[in-house]
Amino acid sequence: MASSYWDSTQKKFWTFSKPQLALERKRLEDSERNVVNMYPLPDRRHLSIYFYHQLSKMARPLGIRQQALATAQVYVRRFYVRVEIRRTNPALVLATALYLACKMEECPQHIRMVLAEARHCWDTSFNDISKIGECEFTLISEMNSQLIIHHPYRSLAELQSQFQLTQEENSLAWSIINDHYLTDLPLLHAPHVIAITAMFLAVVLKPTQGGLQVHAAGVASALQALGNARGGAGQGTQNRVQKLVDWLAESTVDIEAVVECTQELISLYEIWDSYAEKTCKDQIAKFVKARGLEK
Repeated sequence: MASSYWDSTQKKFWTFSKPQLALERKRLEDSERNVVNMYPLPDRRHLSIYFYHQLSKMARPLGIRQQALATAQVYVRRFYVRVEIRRTNPALVLATALYLACKMEECPQHIRMVLAEARHCWDTSFNDISKIGECEFTLISEMNSQLIIHHPYRSLAELQSQFQLTQEENSLAWSIINDHYLTDLPLLHAPHVIAITAMFLAVVLKPTQGGLQVHAAGVASALQALGNARGGAGQGTQNRVQKLVDWLAESTVDIEAVVECTQELISLYEIWDSYAEKTCKDQIAKFVKARGLEK
C-alpha cells in the first residue's frame, strides 16, 4: 500500500485531465453507439446522486461508515470509465462495489447481508450470491487490482485547526467532501486540493440550515477571493477568509485546480434542484429490463 498519494496507483493510473476523461467516455459511447442512442440517460451528476442515495440506503442498516461508502462511490465511477453503463445492471455493480469497499476499508460485511439490502433497496430479481462474487472479480479486473483510495478527509483533519474552522464550518467542509464524490473530481484532482476547496467554500459561503448558501453574491465572493490568491493580492481585513487566501497565494497548491473544483461543486449544487429520482430509476430500469440484465 502506498502511504503517499503521490506514489499511489490513484495518482499514477486513476487521475485524469478533463480532456483525457472525456476521451475515455467518448470511446466507450462510440463502441456502444446503437445502445447509447436507444437508451438515453439523465445528466451524469443526476445519476451519481441517485447512485449515492441507493448506496446510502444499503449502507445505513449495516452501519457502514462514511469512508467505505466514499470508496464504493469511487469504485463505481472508475468502473464506468472502463465499462459502458448500459452493458451492466447498476444495482449489482453498486452492491458489489459496496461489498468490496467494506473489505478494503477493513469493515467487512457478510455477502448475504449486502445482497439482502440490495434486494430491499432496488427491488431486484437477482438473489444468487455468486452474482456478487462474479461482479467483484469483474470490478477488480477492470480496476487492475488498484483498490487503495486516498480520501480528502485526512487532509481536512490535518488543516482544520490551522485555519481555525468553527465546528459548523468543519461539519460543512466534511459534507462538501462527501458531495464531491457525486462529481468527476475524485478522478481529476488530488485529495488535498479537494479538502482545501471544501474548507474554502465552508468559510466563504458560510453554513446555513439548508446546507450551502449558494447564491450569486456568495459565488462571486468565492471566485473573487480565489482570484486574489491566484494574482498574489492580499488586501483587506485579516480574517479567516483572508488568512486562507494568503496561505493559498504563498503555498504550492494549484490555485487553478481549486478554482476548477469550486466551480464544479457550485455547478453540482445548482443542477441538484432539477434532480428527479423517478426519472433516473425509470431510465435505468428501461435498459436493464430490455437487455435482460436483471437476471
